[in-house]
Amino acid sequence: MWFWGSKGASGFSSSSTAEDVTHGVDGTGLTAIVTGASSGIGVETARVLALRGVHVVMAVRNTVSGAKVKQDILNQVPGAKLDVMELDLSSIESVRRFASDYKSIGLPLNILINNAGVMACPFMLSKDNIELQFATNHLGHFLLTKLLLDTMKNTSRESKREGRIVNLSSEAHRFSYPEGVRFDKINDTSSYSSISAYGQSKLCNVLHANELARQLKEDGVNITVNSLHPGAIMTSLWRHFNSYLAGAVSALASYFIKTIPQGAATTCYLALSPQVAGVTGEYFRNCNITKPSSFGQDSELAKKIWDFSTKLIDSHSGESHS
Repeated sequence: MWFWGSKGASGFSSSSTAEDVTHGVDGTGLTAIVTGASSGIGVETARVLALRGVHVVMAVRNTVSGAKVKQDILNQVPGAKLDVMELDLSSIESVRRFASDYKSIGLPLNILINNAGVMACPFMLSKDNIELQFATNHLGHFLLTKLLLDTMKNTSRESKREGRIVNLSSEAHRFSYPEGVRFDKINDTSSYSSISAYGQSKLCNVLHANELARQLKEDGVNITVNSLHPGAIMTSLWRHFNSYLAGAVSALASYFIKTIPQGAATTCYLALSPQVAGVTGEYFRNCNITKPSSFGQDSELAKKIWDFSTKLIDSHSGESHS
């Protein structure tokens, strides 16, 4: 059992599950995209949203795995509304194709959950020759959000319901490189640290959420954007750690590692809870607002990563996008 289970202002704690924090919430009529919905907390997020009546689009790299998860959820939640669509966040082309396909289907979009990620992998380049953790965890989600934003704005305006964007970050954002974001060394193999690069990508998730929240608030758009730490959870993200470390962590899991239902709680809380209506630009842990690192609160750094990401995407697309 998780023993640091003290409840915060929300009434929830580290031991609360995704079902607990969405109890009594009716998500009928809402449509959500969940990236990485074929494994780990992405599966539980999709299941609980579907359980609450949300139409869930599972954006997954492996559609065969996605189809199996969809069937598993349907077995547990008969009548659930679920679609599976292919999305490789490490590929700019794939992100563009997904967004284009989604728009062509004509579905509304109330909730976007940027959940997928890779963790602490050895140095690798994406299909676009960008360091894999930065490309997958931050840049792919940055572009996906940008391409779907008009759809979310239209949905919010037409439905008169608040849109919500949820970025899964991590407390690891506190362990980025000393300078926060290495703008000029994203692909530098000589100074690469798998842990620091992961922290960097998770810091970018916080900064992306903060800057987008600022822009939308300034424009009077009824869409909130928040980031979160899901908690330490033993999922496939740990696969790049050596077996001894993974074994040691497993042995201690009952004391400080969350279960997957607990790990998906803050995501589902931010996606559906009426408690956070109108709350934007915040960082959450255990369904309660907490402070990110000093870098995570730096508005100028947030603007800088926004501009850097935009230029990086444009340089790989051969065209300019506002």
